[in-house]
Amino acid sequence: MVIIVISSLIKILISIVINIVIIMTISMTILSPKTIILKWVGYEHSGYQGQQFILEKGDYPRWDAWSGNLAYHTERLMSFRPIMCANHQESKISIFERENFLGRTCDLCDDFPALQSMGWCNSEVGSMKVQSGAWVCYQYPGYRGYQYIMECDRHTGEYRHYREFGSHAQTSQVQSIRRVQQ
Repeated sequence: MVIIVISSLIKILISIVINIVIIMTISMTILSPKTIILKWVGYEHSGYQGQQFILEKGDYPRWDAWSGNLAYHTERLMSFRPIMCANHQESKISIFERENFLGRTCDLCDDFPALQSMGWCNSEVGSMKVQSGAWVCYQYPGYRGYQYIMECDRHTGEYRHYREFGSHAQTSQVQSIRRVQQ
């Protein structure tokens, strides 16, 4: 119980510090982030709104390094939050054909650059349950297009409808999925 409380406090403190730094810069925006320790979700707008981008360890010198979507040009990130539940060895997600966990289902424990190649007949995923770890779902095969970060400790790991995938979700189209890297 103590570890969970401490972990939650660390998440809150890191999130507060990041937002304070962003607020203090007022008109400055983050154009070239570099992640060293934690994994982050960067958002197009302040208040964790808009397109989501996964930021794992490494440099991101230009917008196309974090985007994965050349059709959607986002040159700056305005808010950030850490991903604390990434556990690459024990990651598990269940995808469902329709919303509210109905229809055909498939359990995943590995990365899939093309869901159709592993037998998923649709180009859409209606809902998802993250049992453990953190995942990045992409609109198109080959880890391209809009990114949706799914975590076991957000929404209690349950994403009942594509609108819960992120504030920018306009469709339930998901064609590739990978685990967040450790």
